[in-house]
Amino acid sequence: MRLDLNWHRAARCAPAAAVLLVAACRAPAGGAPAPASDVRALRTALDSMVREPKYANASLGVLVVDPARGDTLLSLNAGKLFMPASNQKLLTGAVALTQLGPDFRFSTTVYADGPVVDGELRGALRVVGTGDPSISDAMARDAMAPLRAMADSLAARGIRRITQGLRPGGDAFPDATWGFGWSWDDTDFPYSAGVDELYLNEGFLTVRVWGSAPGTAPRVRVAPNATFPRVRLDARSVARGDSIPRARRLRVEHDSTDATLIVVSGEIAAGDSSTLELSHRDQPRTFLEAFATALRERGIAVEGPITTQRPMPQAGREPMGTALFSWVSPPLAEILPAFEKPSQNQIGEILLKTLGRSKAGVGSADSGARVMRDQLLAWGARPDGFIVRDGSGLSRYDVVSPETIIRVLDAMRTGPHYALFHRSLPIAGVDGTVRNRMRGTPAAGNVHAKTGTLNMVRSLSGYVTTASGRPLLFSLLANHFTVPTREIDALHEAIVIRLATLR
Repeated sequence: MRLDLNWHRAARCAPAAAVLLVAACRAPAGGAPAPASDVRALRTALDSMVREPKYANASLGVLVVDPARGDTLLSLNAGKLFMPASNQKLLTGAVALTQLGPDFRFSTTVYADGPVVDGELRGALRVVGTGDPSISDAMARDAMAPLRAMADSLAARGIRRITQGLRPGGDAFPDATWGFGWSWDDTDFPYSAGVDELYLNEGFLTVRVWGSAPGTAPRVRVAPNATFPRVRLDARSVARGDSIPRARRLRVEHDSTDATLIVVSGEIAAGDSSTLELSHRDQPRTFLEAFATALRERGIAVEGPITTQRPMPQAGREPMGTALFSWVSPPLAEILPAFEKPSQNQIGEILLKTLGRSKAGVGSADSGARVMRDQLLAWGARPDGFIVRDGSGLSRYDVVSPETIIRVLDAMRTGPHYALFHRSLPIAGVDGTVRNRMRGTPAAGNVHAKTGTLNMVRSLSGYVTTASGRPLLFSLLANHFTVPTREIDALHEAIVIRLATLR
């Protein structure tokens, strides 16, 4: 593919705003509008827009390519490096689909660490995970449902009592649970939840609170596991219509000394309800506690501790004991849309570590990043055109050029999994993170693109089909702007809408 990195200039139209790209540059008064196929007008309009004073301090990157013809339609700073935010998920998803294949599945295997005598497991139940992201409300509708199915499998083997509790086995992801450079200020929010090989409900819990009679404690329910963590209730109900100061609004946080306890505080009006979210601090412990709840619901007594201590290897003996059964996830083909469309950060980290584990022998982010680097270079990306630090784009240490993103989009377009990859991306005006964007325009139902958002970072890259049926690849990256985010969105959307009208 020929990537022309020179900014194309044409005769200037009148100074443009976002609407100019949609309506096209117009001829002098009394003349006919320029045809929608006039790429020169598109380039001139964009040139006018990016020269507006409000973008003077912004870093803008634009690359639009007609891959079939090898033509560059628009190019601005295409070789420069930008923080991609969640556009990083384009790279992670593409490499994972290529390296692991659409049929790849995660597994969770349950072992008996001791003999089973008369329905009693005289030992611990060990659970070996590989980071299955599908055990969640989002993918299973109820994160407890797969665990109940696992409990059914255990009951079918006649086990009615476990004497030494539940423990993890193995260590599929031996490095840090959070991504490199993630903000410590955000770790309690679901989008910044850490990941581990035993992983429940995208790493977070929900707390539903209902206001009761004024002056009394509200009702509280934790999900997906109603029994863990425990809740200390420091909240109270107030009369409906009472003003609640910001400092007394409902909140949930981890107890500072007890890892099994969360604290709900603040005020809620009688008759009102509220849903709070909080990331888990200990992912394996949370998973095992939920599994223990599912076992008890199925009539299997769990005695002994639930601990995250892993087994020590013993000579001549499998460290986890006897394998009882394995639970397998849906294939990657089904997981990928649950990653790309809602921009789910934790699946990105799991895929990155899984690439390292499957292809480099170590389930760490660094190993996964090396696998990604090798694949991006094989697709023709420049060695200095990207740095991979995590799989989600939450790290501000990720950087990538529009050129690199276009290389990835084109490699997938010509590869064997294009249809699946294309379907997995958010569709403008339809679903995912662009469901409310570009509605009622030629881009709606047409554009398949990934968004990206961090403070002073906004991205939009993907595929668009022109009015004459030609597929185009585009990457629009913006960093370090001080205008409201909606103005960057308007700029990006105007470009993409205009691309959809080209003939």
